[in-house]
Amino acid sequence: MFKKALAVTLVAVLWVAAYAAVPMTTDSAHSNVSFSLPILGGLSKVTGKFGQFSADINFDEKDITKSSVVAKIKTDSISTGIGARDNHLKTADFFNAEKYPEITFTSKKVEKKGGKLILTGDFSMHGVTKEISFPFTVHGNCADKKAAAAAPPCGFKASLQLNRKDYGIAYERKDNPDFMGDVVNVELDILTRTPPPAKPQ
Repeated sequence: MFKKALAVTLVAVLWVAAYAAVPMTTDSAHSNVSFSLPILGGLSKVTGKFGQFSADINFDEKDITKSSVVAKIKTDSISTGIGARDNHLKTADFFNAEKYPEITFTSKKVEKKGGKLILTGDFSMHGVTKEISFPFTVHGNCADKKAAAAAPPCGFKASLQLNRKDYGIAYERKDNPDFMGDVVNVELDILTRTPPPAKPQ
């Protein structure tokens, strides 16, 4: 009886493991978290990116709505190509990187709506947390179980807009209050890999 119960338990555990969400790690060297902000009413724009970030993704291949993600961005890794501007962006006028060292996103749900995948979660920046939703797409072999053992690449792409003033980043130039736009366009290109199976000890 004990052997039979043990066998049933092992089968159940293996079945759950086979269909559980697959943990993925970020390939930061080949991923990108970028943004752009219009200036002078759209006559031009400032572009930039964050160089340090991570995303812990649990991808459920059988039901993507059961997937989840926790993402973190190091605020002081911001880069726009101009050192003086980057230093200003890290001050209390903007991100206040010393007081708020991370920008985070923790998912609450993934939905399928109108043929699109919609990710909803809590986005925290500059000490303010708001629930946001945005569409995303999945690319690559992440749902290929046979390839999973070889840690295949998987891509997640998304575009969204955030109003900086919603998060208390309300700085305006005194000489021209309308110089900077309020709505920031964010582009996410995240490449992940499934960690290879752990080697037996």
